[in-house]
Amino acid sequence: MGGDKKLLFEKYEMGKLLGQGTFAKVYYGKNLATNKCVAIKVIKKDQVIRSERMMEQIKREISVMRLVRHPNIAELKEVMATKSKIFIIMEYVRGGELFAKVARGRLKEDAARKYFQQLISAVDFCHSRGVIHRDLKPENLLLDENENLKISDFGLSALYEHRCKDGLLHTQCGTPAYIAPEVLRTKGYDGTKADLWSCGVILYVLLAGFLPFQDDNLSTMYKKIFRADYEFPPWFSTDSKRILSKLLVADPGRRIGIQGVMRTHWFRKGFKFDEEEKFMHETINKSPSSPAFLNAFQFISSMSTGFDLSSMFEEERKVGSTFASRCSAKVIMGKMEMVAKKLGFKVARMKDFQLRLLGMTEGRKGRLSLTAEVFKVAPEVTVVELSKSSGDTLEYIKFREDEFRPALKDIVWTWQGDSEFGEECSNH
Repeated sequence: MGGDKKLLFEKYEMGKLLGQGTFAKVYYGKNLATNKCVAIKVIKKDQVIRSERMMEQIKREISVMRLVRHPNIAELKEVMATKSKIFIIMEYVRGGELFAKVARGRLKEDAARKYFQQLISAVDFCHSRGVIHRDLKPENLLLDENENLKISDFGLSALYEHRCKDGLLHTQCGTPAYIAPEVLRTKGYDGTKADLWSCGVILYVLLAGFLPFQDDNLSTMYKKIFRADYEFPPWFSTDSKRILSKLLVADPGRRIGIQGVMRTHWFRKGFKFDEEEKFMHETINKSPSSPAFLNAFQFISSMSTGFDLSSMFEEERKVGSTFASRCSAKVIMGKMEMVAKKLGFKVARMKDFQLRLLGMTEGRKGRLSLTAEVFKVAPEVTVVELSKSSGDTLEYIKFREDEFRPALKDIVWTWQGDSEFGEECSNH
């Protein structure tokens, strides 16, 4: 590490500077307990607090990366802070960017397929957790020492909850050559379909060594993207052309979905579905259970829109949601039980102030199961915490936002995170 090393919280050794941006510097580091290498992003709090946009981006990136632990996603290990700085400890991915490999020339089809399989596997996992990346490109795909792909940079990502009332995202973001046509328009877009378009562009670049939509004039390039106007080089195989022609479709309604991609003959070659499904199942079922208690201080802090770091220090973000009510616990329990039954769920009382809701239909990962627990935090304030026990996370979020939440509106005072919900909508 050289003579300029320094200790961080007696836990990490900080070494050479790896890179820096406007608000952050990234250093090479080492975990003293495990001797494993890490990357340490150092952010000055005063600079971040002066920029509300940057503050929200950092908070969002940290909360999102707590949700997406996957072999093909760069891991967020922990977040620490002093009075003046925030330290984000990341997995150190030593192989560099996939972009550097492509810059040397196009990849052979088997190599391109391997990276594409790992990309789709990780993106599918993100989507199942309600996370949209929104800036997928070779520069944000890193390679480890074993040549395995790792998605990084979730700074522009969105959560399913960030949709507007029309069910769509509206923020135009990403890198021009990789942006889906519907994102360039101002009518809103389905983030999962937009990510799939970017995956298609990445696959094309891996196989071709150049972009499908390229022009010195940005306006001309956008016209090509709107029309999905591209050509296949002569060395593309029939199967690779077939999958690309389903991904690079201008109409998102006609664009293939991830499950469709995974069913194609070209994708399936050499892909180990059993191991992937096993990992996803185990990860989702490790979601933390409900806490034993919730006090008023925790509740008020969680509802605050200020720069509260407390949520960043949690070991995991719960796949759940919290709302406050001025109704009694008895009224809330009765209302939730009635609504759940109307929406086709079996309801069981686990104890006096806890409900278990079990869906009747088979979802992508079995039947959806929820727990609702009621806490009294003040004489006139009751808090309800919802959390997913089993089933697919995206199905849970859709049920919660589109069905359960609207049906409970007459007993809800405020939902946690409502200030974030409107962020996408303020830009259009």
